[in-house]
Amino acid sequence: MRNVRALVMIGAALVAGLLAVILATQWINQQARLGVGKLAVLAVDLQPGSRLVPPMLSVVDWPTSSIPPGAFTDVKELDGRVVKVSLQRGEPVLESKLAPVGAKGGLSAVVTEGKRAITVRVNDVVGVAGFALPGNYVDILVSTRQDAAKNDQAKDQAISKIVLERILVLAVAQEASRDDTKPKVVNAVTLEVTPEQAEKIDVARSVGTLSLVLRNQIDDKTPRTAGARKQDLLQIATEPVRQPTKPKQAYRAKPVPVVTAAPKKHQVEMIKGMSKSAIEF
Repeated sequence: MRNVRALVMIGAALVAGLLAVILATQWINQQARLGVGKLAVLAVDLQPGSRLVPPMLSVVDWPTSSIPPGAFTDVKELDGRVVKVSLQRGEPVLESKLAPVGAKGGLSAVVTEGKRAITVRVNDVVGVAGFALPGNYVDILVSTRQDAAKNDQAKDQAISKIVLERILVLAVAQEASRDDTKPKVVNAVTLEVTPEQAEKIDVARSVGTLSLVLRNQIDDKTPRTAGARKQDLLQIATEPVRQPTKPKQAYRAKPVPVVTAAPKKHQVEMIKGMSKSAIEF
């Protein structure tokens, strides 16, 4: 009798557990169906400046609670848009990662509004051994000869000076991908600058030699420097410029006129007969 009662209780527990599992599964599936939306993602890897077409995109199910702002649900809305950053396969396409509507493909779509792209010739030294990659920030150093001031003893001094700071690297050679971290030694680097900075770079490379100085990506400080000169490098103290002075003339006393006394005259009286006369000599 006891065994029958135990078996009945076990059977009831199994049935109750099975019903609980079935009900929980149905509830989870229902909640999942209610919380899933559609999201447009990439079907291929893309580089900055690429133009989107429908075959590059696909629509997948995505939890509605985690759909990012600016996402798209229809691939037709993305037809002809240009991406301005590197995107990976399966990544959602967001409005913040796209160039403005109407932008054409290529590097020009990546340039920020109001700025310009200028290319600088570099080598393995100027280009920081290939570590100046797209997405990095650099300072621009120019080495030239400083014109001497008037009456300056040191003429045409060599000087190195940082002329521009925190300049964004858009591309190296013909590559604009920001995902690669491997150094690339190239012969040209394209920079994003303002029109005024573009003018300074053009003048700097015409008067001297340019070098790129790699800087930390999150460092936005711009310390001002006076530049380095040859005497600074060799720690030579500069002496003040002395104006040439005229040689002093020797003092000459004015001649004093010599007054000579007139010689004394002798007088002799002569008496001749009745007359008397005086003779001086």
